[in-house]
Amino acid sequence: MSTVDPIRWPLEAIWQAVEPTLPGFTCEVLPTVDSTNTELMRRFKAGQPEPTLLVAEQQSAGRGRLGRQWHSQRGDSLMFSLGLQLAPADWSGLSLAVGVSLAESLDAASAVHHRIALKWPNDLWLVQNKTERKLGGILVETATFEGQRYVVIGVGINVHAFELTLQESTAIAPNCLQNLQPDADVTSTLLRVLPPLVQTVLAFAQFGFAPFQARFALRDVLAGRDVQLSDGTHGQAHGVTETGALLVHTSSGMKEITSSEVSVRPC
Repeated sequence: MSTVDPIRWPLEAIWQAVEPTLPGFTCEVLPTVDSTNTELMRRFKAGQPEPTLLVAEQQSAGRGRLGRQWHSQRGDSLMFSLGLQLAPADWSGLSLAVGVSLAESLDAASAVHHRIALKWPNDLWLVQNKTERKLGGILVETATFEGQRYVVIGVGINVHAFELTLQESTAIAPNCLQNLQPDADVTSTLLRVLPPLVQTVLAFAQFGFAPFQARFALRDVLAGRDVQLSDGTHGQAHGVTETGALLVHTSSGMKEITSSEVSVRPC
């Protein structure tokens, strides 16, 4: 896609699909911004708590988990954040529920042969030709201001081939959605994933992660595999609990991991 060609975002169709269940919902596209998550947090702290979809065609300071930088080219990666007030009884597992929603919306394969997998706690992986490579990531942030609790759910999905992506210490090269769906583009991908994502977030607020646990398990790329935690602990992953904690069987027994960075041990 040329850098000067306009991208025709389906904002009206998205608004019509979402606003009836999320009153006051607005959607906006910015040609460039430092980070959609950061911008929505700025707006919230400036007294703008309305439910908002913010899409960026280009980010100058996109962020992944643990502050890692997300690089992308205009039209190659879908970058958006959804911000809204939310009051779940338990926030645990929200990023996993978001991952389930995105994977189910994007996966064109049958229910038996899932092609898009989930890596705890916030990555989408594309499984293809016996290889597994990262497809996208999720960054969930919350803030409280003047008694209001606000959540921003940032999503980055590699749609077209790209030169740079999230910078992290891994030997596994990232992937793109076009390798699974040749006609995919950023606009159709946004329209596909956003309305179901809103429904998922609202369901999570009411019921928590438990209803998503089995659906996550169907796509859990770590289940049964050797993993290494950021503190150096080794073990075998055994799925997630009903609150979204990762179960890892270590030499000292089964542990529930809620925040550690997890990487798959190279074979």
